[in-house]
Amino acid sequence: MKKYLFLVVLLFAAVCSAAEKPKYLFLFIGDGMSVPQRMIGEEFARTRGETLVMNHMPFSAATRTSSASSLVTDSAAAATAIACGVKTHNGKLGVDTGGKKIESMAEVAKKNGYKVGIITSVNLNHATPGGFFAHRKSRGEGYNIGLDMVNSNFDFFAGGDLFGRNDKKNPNYKGDIMELARKNGYKVVCGADGLKSLTAADKKAVMHSKSGRITAALDGGDPGADLHDMVAKGIELLEGPNGFFMMVEGGAIDWAGHANDAAENLHELLAFDKAIRVAVKFAEKHPAETLIVVTGDHETGGMTMGFAGSGYNLWVDRLANQKVTIGKFAHILKEANKDRKLSFEEVKPLLTEYFGFRFEGKSPMTLKAKEIQYLEKEYAKGKLPAAVRRTISGKAGVGWTSGAHTALPVLTTASGCGAENFSGFIDNTDIAKKFKALMTPVETKGFWEKIISF
Repeated sequence: MKKYLFLVVLLFAAVCSAAEKPKYLFLFIGDGMSVPQRMIGEEFARTRGETLVMNHMPFSAATRTSSASSLVTDSAAAATAIACGVKTHNGKLGVDTGGKKIESMAEVAKKNGYKVGIITSVNLNHATPGGFFAHRKSRGEGYNIGLDMVNSNFDFFAGGDLFGRNDKKNPNYKGDIMELARKNGYKVVCGADGLKSLTAADKKAVMHSKSGRITAALDGGDPGADLHDMVAKGIELLEGPNGFFMMVEGGAIDWAGHANDAAENLHELLAFDKAIRVAVKFAEKHPAETLIVVTGDHETGGMTMGFAGSGYNLWVDRLANQKVTIGKFAHILKEANKDRKLSFEEVKPLLTEYFGFRFEGKSPMTLKAKEIQYLEKEYAKGKLPAAVRRTISGKAGVGWTSGAHTALPVLTTASGCGAENFSGFIDNTDIAKKFKALMTPVETKGFWEKIISF
């Protein structure tokens, strides 16, 4: 009798466990996003009476990010760890240190009947998305990663155009990747109009932007084809009786970190949070069936909230004065100097228009004499954009220690069904292990027969 009761309890636990497995799973990865990026975004949002939804989820975990070859990971090794649950060397994608293929959580999801969507704000064959469908010894194998993408049989891809997608010098060349996608049953579309045209009748689809990334949020974005638009369309296409798994990357947060462009970094993070809000809104309709996890793959730039020269202050609201990315400003400046070299006096109005700098009067954005001298000197050397970038970061109290990645841990937050698994202190490989467990059915076949036998 005791054995019977024990087995009944086990069966009940198994059934409950199966019932609690999420039907809809979202994994959001902010590339280059650690605690400083999230908190600067939070402080900026608070100046507008808002908060970041990613920072107010009920469960959180500090997350270690090292690779097998270094305490400082690159995006390929980090993507492999997060997607597959195994540490590998920097540069490797979807394979272990010996080059053996590893199954990703997206592949596990597909095998178990979920529909799968991969979304990014940068190249679709970039390191982070590639970690979920590619198995290559080098993240630089753009064309080969593209082949893995179209052969994955995943249901929806959306993001920037593939780099090297028509590399005719590649030994494995079989044609343009997008043409191969069409031959493999994908409907391939481009831009906002293309994204809008997709319907649930399109069983498999690829949407790509005209360039390798979505236009920077600070430069106006790609209305109708921004990250949140792609997430909304992904939900529309993937929702169904078997559920779905969706990985969404805010890839340009990392690019802004490499550039040490504080305002661009901030706006990419805000755009990323806007995409998360789409998932949260969906989860409100399916609260018992949806899991949302937000993490970063590593930190980029060594961003700090304050530095010695800021006098224990942080003025993130001043970043609102910057109207374009540093990259776009460099283009604007080049165009302005196309016919003749402007004097620094003639450049000053541009600095006021695009960065809010003031050259007289009393304002938080009024430049000190030494700051003006610095900008003028750097302009003469052809290095004004970089000087502007440093100056506005200083005005905001944002510091940078690097133009590359750092070993800072990232923050993982979660809400919904199964979210309690993401708390405490975890390794990035734990994310894959937990997702795989949540997407794998509980094996109960023959269980009832065993009970009857007792």
